[in-house]
Amino acid sequence: MAKFEHHIFICTNQRPPENARGSCDSEGLGALQLAFKKELSARGLKSKVRANRAGCLDQCEHGPTVVIYPEGIWYGWVKAEEVAEIIDSHIINGKPVERLRLDNECINTPCCDHKTERKK
Repeated sequence: MAKFEHHIFICTNQRPPENARGSCDSEGLGALQLAFKKELSARGLKSKVRANRAGCLDQCEHGPTVVIYPEGIWYGWVKAEEVAEIIDSHIINGKPVERLRLDNECINTPCCDHKTERKK
């Protein structure tokens, strides 16, 4: 079995629209995961990088969320149009995209005041 250099987990958990915690895949289409797969394929990285749907990553207030291993870097409020930047900067060049990154103190907290502008 091939060893992947990076493993990307994309939260695709769905909740009713009225749920206070939000929903990472509110449309239920898995569009974010499909965007990762498309970009990885276009760059010939499918054998080196795996992009998987994940159930709830319990970071709902920051969703859609993505976590990339082996580094354990978390990204919040990720949009499909930002996937190429994550692939180019983080996966190919080893530089996390700081403007999208969830700071460690935000993990497992309901509010991240310094990044709430990313929600919109």
